[in-house]
Amino acid sequence: MSYAPNHRAFYDADSHIMELPDFLKAYADPKIRDEIPEVSYSASIVTDEEVAVIMSQGGKHSSEHVAAQLALGDRLIESSKEIQALGAFNAGDRSAAMDLLGFKKQLVFATHSVAFPFHPSSKKPAQLRYGAARAHNRHMAEFCGQDDRLMGVAIVPLDDPKRAIEEAEWAIKNGLESIWVPHRAPIGHSPGHVELDGFWARLAEAGLPFLLHVGGAPLQISKGWSNNGRGATRDWLGGGENVRTKDATVLHQAPEMFLSMLIVDGVLERHPNLRGAVVELGAGWVPEMLRRLDAVTRAYSRADTSVRFSRTPSEQVTQQLGFTPMPHEDVGNMIRQSNPDLYLFSSDYPHIEGTRDPIARFEKSLPQGDEGLKTQFYSENFLRLWPHSRVV
Repeated sequence: MSYAPNHRAFYDADSHIMELPDFLKAYADPKIRDEIPEVSYSASIVTDEEVAVIMSQGGKHSSEHVAAQLALGDRLIESSKEIQALGAFNAGDRSAAMDLLGFKKQLVFATHSVAFPFHPSSKKPAQLRYGAARAHNRHMAEFCGQDDRLMGVAIVPLDDPKRAIEEAEWAIKNGLESIWVPHRAPIGHSPGHVELDGFWARLAEAGLPFLLHVGGAPLQISKGWSNNGRGATRDWLGGGENVRTKDATVLHQAPEMFLSMLIVDGVLERHPNLRGAVVELGAGWVPEMLRRLDAVTRAYSRADTSVRFSRTPSEQVTQQLGFTPMPHEDVGNMIRQSNPDLYLFSSDYPHIEGTRDPIARFEKSLPQGDEGLKTQFYSENFLRLWPHSRVV
């Protein structure tokens, strides 16, 4: 018996590794290894003590802990969270977790190791940031390479177009199945810059989707917006390091801007085989983005010939992109405002944000009785972006 009901196929568009401190260092080129920082949990609900215990056990959970996690059975997702989760950092344990979760496939993202390679600062040498990206991608390829249900997500900063294309080639050749890019303006240019066109073209040719994900840009708004003369607020987990109330109200703006620039620059139009998804950044903003893009390009195309597209932006997005709603969002309402082809199921395992029962959360807002629509949400929209992933 697994968590996911066996009467339907479930493809999970979001899960994570909880990296141990040496996640990057151990896989970095020797000549830069000493300059690559350890992965830090300082801005996390995971404590230094938890990490220290695991490291003292050789970077493993104890056999007793693993046995207790396995004993949870189909209730694994309820309680198996963060760094204590089954398969949080051990590939063999992750396969056992997948048996209990029952998902056909699962995208696997990093959690904390992207902070250094994605950092939006030209002060950090490019060779180190791209070296850290390569270390991440080596480790991710190894972690996911032992179980074909795990779909490893590479990371590629876009600040240096030449290096970005080189890293995309490495990810393609080494079996990674998506590329996570930061959803901020690359240093000094648009994501639709002509020098990055080779990057998008290579992903389209290889059938490798690009991904935007929370953590791909700063989580918190600038300090000025938060200074209201009162005391600092806590984030939703009770600390102060993650997404606070004000941050949450505008979290969608950065990915919406990134996609809008990509579309207005004609990237999806030029590369109709390019696919992508926006993960763990909500989706309630998507219907209005589609309306706005259609309206703006329709009005401005009278003078701006660069946005005279053969397909409207909403058609481009529907055919080429997908979005994962948060468990608390009303998926049914989003579908009514746009269309059912856009939205993907995700569990966020083992992050606590994924909730104790994500399927039940989504079922509350999905139209009851429409099995075809549910099949789209739980599997077919995923398979439109990753068609080779279908499990027969």
